Amino acid sequence: MYRWSPRPELKACHAFLDPGDTLVVPSLDRYGRSLQDLINMVAELRERGIGFTSLHENLDTTTPGGRLVFHVFAALAEFIRELIVIGTHEGLAAARERGRVGGRPSVATEEVIRAARDLLPDPGRSVTSIAKLLGVSPGTLYNHIPDLRELRAGAVPRQLEAPTR
Repeated sequence: MYRWSPRPELKACHAFLDPGDTLVVPSLDRYGRSLQDLINMVAELRERGIGFTSLHENLDTTTPGGRLVFHVFAALAEFIRELIVIGTHEGLAAARERGRVGGRPSVATEEVIRAARDLLPDPGRSVTSIAKLLGVSPGTLYNHIPDLRELRAGAVPRQLEAPTR
């Protein structure tokens, strides 16, 4: 028997189906994660007497012609998915070569970090209130100020301590 991938909603959907039912999905690439995954799941549905229809590809596996078209479309869907992954990886590599880095720009500028460092030793202000005052999240302060807890405690950060001999 086919082993289900860890997709609990899909597993529950399959468990709900009875012989004579037809599972209708929007497209093949939304149903299976790989060609083998698609083929195995549709084969198991067929063994249980359950039909399979994909709206986007307009196919119905309850007929021999539909099963043939299913295998062709499943192979094409996997091929297109792989091309997209390859194109994405090539695009990211080209962007890195041009010095571009993905992700959201950091809101933690030098001025924000400096202001936070000045405010952190004040016991009358919480990290949350300091973050709100500076327009950043508390997590941003924790991520960008490694010695934040020491600053809060009023201790001298380790980087600034005089070396002991």
